[in-house]
Amino acid sequence: MKIRIITDSACDLLPPCRPEVTVLPMDITFGAETYQDGVNLTHHQFYEKLIEGDDLPTTSQISPARFEEAFRQAAEAGETVVAIVLSAKLSGTYQSACIAAEEFPGKVFVVDSANATIGERILVERAVELMDAGLEAAAIAERLEEEKRDIRLVALLDTLEYLKRGGRVSASVALVGGLLAIKPVVAVQDGEVVVLGKARGSKNGNNLLVQEIQKTGVDFSRPYRLGYAGLDDGLLKKYIADSAALWTEHADHLPLGTVGGTIGTHVGPGAIAVAFFQKR
Repeated sequence: MKIRIITDSACDLLPPCRPEVTVLPMDITFGAETYQDGVNLTHHQFYEKLIEGDDLPTTSQISPARFEEAFRQAAEAGETVVAIVLSAKLSGTYQSACIAAEEFPGKVFVVDSANATIGERILVERAVELMDAGLEAAAIAERLEEEKRDIRLVALLDTLEYLKRGGRVSASVALVGGLLAIKPVVAVQDGEVVVLGKARGSKNGNNLLVQEIQKTGVDFSRPYRLGYAGLDDGLLKKYIADSAALWTEHADHLPLGTVGGTIGTHVGPGAIAVAFFQKR
């Protein structure tokens, strides 16, 4: 039976996609204007609006009705569905997908990625690999539930400003951090964003990011990806140059992506991120 992989735009998977993959857009609201992520609001446009505005935008979970419509279209096309969605601890999107899946017993398998942005994306890419290897939908979902525990997403932030706006750090901490050029390193652990450490300046921040990756090592046989938040990839290029020893013997090229509005709202422009499956 044919397989349809359905995910949400929080995974930051941009066109062109594999024809078997459907990306449902999340809504992002700036003031009175609501946009569909990746449809009428590109990542570049998102950061332009984020930088220009004083208030943080809001994001909305995908409704059960939108999932049900996507699941029904797949079922009518004779497809079984593997739905891979944003961490349940970060959004109600997983619950929406589960509610919709109840209408399609044995036809839809929902996986909580326990991750976001490029961390969620590499799980989608892993699903495509398993599909190409000939696994059925139920087996793919089972493997993803096991392998998602190997995913590590670590990021270096350029500023504390957006964590301050979102109420995650105080104004005084953000002020001192700016004066001292503090660069936080964050990660997604157990489906939640946590701060791993803080470094003085970009060079020390890059070193701390490298150290976090070296703790487990990268399984280059499974998907991995680097990403950046903002209007240009200058800081990411610098990180790649500084961390060349991690990659040069293992990869001919590094797959790059952009961090969209779901996480970009909270980390702001200038963040760089690495997502990979750790070695077992």
